[in-house]
Amino acid sequence: MTVQLNHTIVSAHDKHASARFLADLLGLDVSPEYGPFVPVEIPNGVSLDYADADGDITPQHYAFLVTEDEFDAVFARIQRAGLTYWADPHHTREGEINRNDGGRGAYFDDPNGHVLEILTRPYGSGG
Repeated sequence: MTVQLNHTIVSAHDKHASARFLADLLGLDVSPEYGPFVPVEIPNGVSLDYADADGDITPQHYAFLVTEDEFDAVFARIQRAGLTYWADPHHTREGEINRNDGGRGAYFDDPNGHVLEILTRPYGSGG
């Protein structure tokens, strides 16, 4: 049996704006609204389905494995948007990227406080 993650629900104060934020930074499309969700499909077939939430949102972490060229493109969009970024998930190394496992990685926050990450090598992959 092959188990694959198909989708996850992402809480947002404005599901349309949040889906557009992610899609724009990653160079993806926002899919048509489906019921109460606004999906952003990742090229590996997993979708992040944004849903409006009332009140406080518990921040989650979403990491996106990208190629070196994709990292350059996404990172350029992060910088053009004037977003603060960090080399670590605890937000202690502001304005830096990491070089873990011989790759590159950066963390940044979405408008709801979710921590987003782009990385070019899976952690523990060596290098």
